[in-house]
Amino acid sequence: MPDTCCCSDPEAHSLFKILFLLFLIVPIVEIAILIEIGRVFGVSYTILLVIGTAALGAALFRIEGLSTLARVQQQMDRGILPATELLEGLLLLISGALLLTPGFFTDVIGFLILVPGIRSKIAQSLLVQLIQSKVDIKQTSEGNIIEGEWKSDSKED
Repeated sequence: MPDTCCCSDPEAHSLFKILFLLFLIVPIVEIAILIEIGRVFGVSYTILLVIGTAALGAALFRIEGLSTLARVQQQMDRGILPATELLEGLLLLISGALLLTPGFFTDVIGFLILVPGIRSKIAQSLLVQLIQSKVDIKQTSEGNIIEGEWKSDSKED
């Protein structure tokens, strides 16, 4: 049976497959964990734990969000593009969504993203991948050749 998809882009197709698997697997994992914790601690304590992790996550999210916003403003005041900080802000939004989603698996991932060192490493890695996808660097015996596209926004060119 041929693989039919609404998009012809192979990258978008593979991203769709990954997202589909995540939306299928994560809820199953969450339900299994909630059932097991409910069996060990009881339903009432399990519900309190879910609410407690959401409240703690929201408080930590607020603190980290304000800290990241302050760093963005400091970088902009210095005339520096706050690329890493902006990616950290995006990661914080993802973390907040994960923490507000009922369940412990998503909470663990959300709390890990809230840790400044981990979040910074993820943001830097994403930034490097983004730059490498846009710039082609070739090594030759005479040195490195960097190929990229340049576009001017000014009307003078």
